[in-house]
Amino acid sequence: MQQKIILFNPRSANAKHRIPNSILQVGAAIHGTYEYVFVDGNREKDPWEKIEMYLKTGEFACFGASVMPGPQLKQAIPISKKIREEYPHIVNVWGGYFAANQHKTVLNSGFVDYVIDGPGDFAFPELLDALFTQQTEKIAAIKNLIYLENGEIHKNGKAEVPDYNILPQLPYTHLDTFYSLNGYLGKTFLGKKTIAYHASFGCPFTCSFCAVVPIYNARWKGKSAELIYQDVKWLKETYNADSVEFHDNNFFVSEKRTLEFAELVKNDNMKWWGEGRIDTIDKYKDESLHKMYESGCKMIFFGAETGNDEILKQMDKGGTQTGEQILRFAERMKKIGIIPEYSFVLGLPAETSEKVMAQIDADIAFIKQIKAANPDTEIIIYLYSPVPTEGSELFELVKKAGFNFPEKLEDWLNAAWENFDLRKNPLTPWLTPEMVDKIKNFETVLNGYYPTASDFKMSDLQRKIIRNVSAFRYKNSFYHFPYEIKLLQKLWKYRQPEIEGMETLYV
Repeated sequence: MQQKIILFNPRSANAKHRIPNSILQVGAAIHGTYEYVFVDGNREKDPWEKIEMYLKTGEFACFGASVMPGPQLKQAIPISKKIREEYPHIVNVWGGYFAANQHKTVLNSGFVDYVIDGPGDFAFPELLDALFTQQTEKIAAIKNLIYLENGEIHKNGKAEVPDYNILPQLPYTHLDTFYSLNGYLGKTFLGKKTIAYHASFGCPFTCSFCAVVPIYNARWKGKSAELIYQDVKWLKETYNADSVEFHDNNFFVSEKRTLEFAELVKNDNMKWWGEGRIDTIDKYKDESLHKMYESGCKMIFFGAETGNDEILKQMDKGGTQTGEQILRFAERMKKIGIIPEYSFVLGLPAETSEKVMAQIDADIAFIKQIKAANPDTEIIIYLYSPVPTEGSELFELVKKAGFNFPEKLEDWLNAAWENFDLRKNPLTPWLTPEMVDKIKNFETVLNGYYPTASDFKMSDLQRKIIRNVSAFRYKNSFYHFPYEIKLLQKLWKYRQPEIEGMETLYV
């Protein structure tokens, strides 16, 4: 039996493809032990042609796919199904947030054999070892593994979060033999050649709307600042990278680590961005924030979520975040010079429709307060989409309201469920069309009056025009039918950070 492996990254975007760190991480775990190939759906016109070319050789035994909710399902589902139909001896393994959070639906599809539930740095090579040595009795002991046996789901225990500092280097040069790494270092608002990089696992909080929580259970481990810098420096010197997006779920957990990295990178003229929590970074000293800014930290993404303290508790936001702090912190960041990028989640369930609408109106007013305090604050608005965080107050309320996820994997290919994953259409029974229209129309007017700084294609003249067109609506809270703004955004291909931008996992 041949033992080569295909590692597949399904298409996630139509342009500006980031380095596929998920399959790179898995590749690092088996590098030097098993032969493997990368197939990136973002870089292939038809990835099935490439995958089938490999399978026809008869040299491959395993197909591994990293699957996030949303667009990646469009390739992951039909390709995995086709492999099972045409090459039934191939072992199909899925990892990623979708696979872990929806493992029952994935495994009951009949064409996925195993799900990696969290980091696969040890689980994936251990699974390969058990399969290829025909010691399948060992599978029951592999942590972070879920599988179906005799019609029953077996969910093995959770492994300790790996220590990033002892894991092998990512195989960038191996990836470069399949796809030019320069093709991943595209232009963003940060720079002309931006790196996508992961520097930690997990998050130490338990927000009940976050897909990270069921995977890591409030655990976090980070790579040392020195090792992060070595990678960034190598990518800069080898591929002329000039900026970096840290796609960690929570990059800024440790002030000491953040400052160490800032000190190391400050003379390299590298711009950088990451995701953090307001109540964590608000504890940083002003001196630390200034050093971050001077080192190239241009913007930080924060999960503000809502200005309502009771709803923050309902979300299990944890920590000490409050509406008052969210507003004050925006003002503080204005003095520092780092742009705060705040995401809000609107449309959570409540006892009555009147309460749902009242909270939407309150958060709209709160967002306008933030913009008045610091106009540079980026605002990203999402419609609340449930996450299967069993046992949380919020998810219990969701189930009580009659919301259910699809039971059949292929149903996720329906356009409505793709929009659900992109937080464009929540499919939740408590949100009326009027509520959804109010949120989306406000977002349109807000983005017209305050165009995102991350859309580097917009000229100063275009920004001035669309701001003037939107001014009356924004100042007078008139959001109905903003067709003139939508027309300009369509003509100028206005960038939507909530769909096209940085990673959309929240902390």
